[in-house]
Amino acid sequence: MTIRHMPVAALTAAALSLIVINSPAFAQSAAEPQTTQPMQGTPPAAISDQKIEAFAVAYLQVDKVRRDYAAKIGAEKDATNKQKLQNEANQQMINAVEKSPDMSLDEYKTIITAAQTNPDVAKKVQDKLKVSAPAQ
Repeated sequence: MTIRHMPVAALTAAALSLIVINSPAFAQSAAEPQTTQPMQGTPPAAISDQKIEAFAVAYLQVDKVRRDYAAKIGAEKDATNKQKLQNEANQQMINAVEKSPDMSLDEYKTIITAAQTNPDVAKKVQDKLKVSAPAQ
């Protein structure tokens, strides 16, 4: 993956991560209800550079889990086993965010949502991911 393709790929993967984290399996395993996103109305200016940096660290861990499980899930023929792998991947993604310093699940989802709807936030996230991403 080249750096010039990183921004589009990064946000696409972030969006996919959001879909996985918002899946029914995640909602069942989360300790709190997922009916609303408490910080959704937070203006983009309220997302500090430190939170963007913490998000980038968490995102890279979530993306690694997503990549690790994508092939396994895609190769699995049995629907029951496929669902088990999806649930396992979801839990690993949750753990990755929870273990990330200075980042909560709600903050993670809020920043992804902001990046998808606000070009300024998207640029900040893309820039931070370019700097934080390991060479591939």
